[in-house]
Amino acid sequence: MVAVGTIVALAACGGTSGSSSTPTPQADVGSGQLQGAGSTFDEPFFTKAFYQYNQDHSSVSVNYQAIGSGGGIKAFQAGTVDFGATDVPMAASDIAAGGGDAALVQVPVLLGVAAIAYNLQGVDKLKLDGPTLANIYLGTVKSWNDPVIKSLNSGVNLPSTPITVVHRSDSSGTSYAFTDYLAKVSPDWKTRVGVGKAVQWPAGVGASGNQGVGQQVKTTDGAIGYVELAYVVQSSLQSAYLKNQAGQFVQATQAGATAAAQAAGSQVSPTNFSVTNETGAKSYPITTFSWVVIKTTQSDAAKGKALVFLFKWFVSPQGQAQGKDLQYAPLPTAVQNDALTALKKVTASGKPILS
Repeated sequence: MVAVGTIVALAACGGTSGSSSTPTPQADVGSGQLQGAGSTFDEPFFTKAFYQYNQDHSSVSVNYQAIGSGGGIKAFQAGTVDFGATDVPMAASDIAAGGGDAALVQVPVLLGVAAIAYNLQGVDKLKLDGPTLANIYLGTVKSWNDPVIKSLNSGVNLPSTPITVVHRSDSSGTSYAFTDYLAKVSPDWKTRVGVGKAVQWPAGVGASGNQGVGQQVKTTDGAIGYVELAYVVQSSLQSAYLKNQAGQFVQATQAGATAAAQAAGSQVSPTNFSVTNETGAKSYPITTFSWVVIKTTQSDAAKGKALVFLFKWFVSPQGQAQGKDLQYAPLPTAVQNDALTALKKVTASGKPILS
C-alpha cells in the first residue's frame, strides 16, 4: 500500500477520479515497498501517480514523505530512502557527500509552477511584476495600497491592509525557484539575499512545506506566499497575475509552464536546469523542473527493478497524464528521453535494469 497519510490526502482531494484504468498486463516490474522523501512541490503529483501505479502493479508500493527538497537530499545521502526528490538538482558538494557522480543519477520527473497566492478580500485579479514582488519580500513595500502596487492595478480599490509575507521555513526547492526568479529581476534581491533552498529572509513569517505556506496565506488577511499550483487549486486560493519577461501579465498555469520550458530549449541537465523568467508571451516566470535522485548500483535486484520501472512509467505519457488535473505540465519529449537515458545507468547484479 501507499503510505496511509498519502491515501487519506488523495481521498480528500477527490481520490483517483478520472485516473482509474484497467491494469495493463506487463512483464515483471520488480517488487517491494519503496521509500522516498523530499520535495513538497512534488507531493500532490506523487500521491496520485504512486497510488495509481500500485493499483496497476500491486507488487510495488511507495511510502513517500514530503519533507522538503533539502530533507530529501539529506535522506538520500544518509541511505535511508530508495530515492530523494528535489526541485533543484544536487550540487557538487551534495554529490560528493552522496558518493560522487558515478554513485547516483538525477532524473527529471515533473514540470510545474509556483503560484503567488494572496489573501485580499475584494481583489480578484491582482497584478504584480518581479521588482515589486521582490520589494514585498525585501520588506520595503509594506501595505497593499502602496503606490507601486496601485500603479500596476489601475482602477482597483486596494485596501491599506498590511502585507504579511509568508515564506518557507525549511530547505525548499520551491524557495530556490522563487529566489532564482527574484535574483533575475531584482539587483537588490540578488545582492542582499541571493538564491538558495534556504536563505536569510529579510521579512515575513516562515511555514513548513508548500502546504504550510498555503495554509498560512489562507488564514491570514493580507498575506502573500509562493506555493506550487496544485495547493492553490486544492485550497481555493487566489493567485496573482505576474508580469513576464515579454511584458504580459500571466497567471500560473500548465500552459505557462510548457511555454517556459519550450523557451528554455531542450537542453535540461542537473547543471543547466533553471527555467525561471524565460522569454515568450505565454511563459509563466516561476517555472521549475523537479528531479529524483537514485543510486546507480542497486543492491536489492527486485527493489531496484521496481524503482526503475516505476519512474520509467512516471516519465512516460501515461505517467505524466496523472498530473494533468493537478495543474502540472507534461515533461517535454526531449526531457522524457533524458530521463530514460539517466534511468538506463541504474544497475543491479552488474547489469543495467533497462536495456
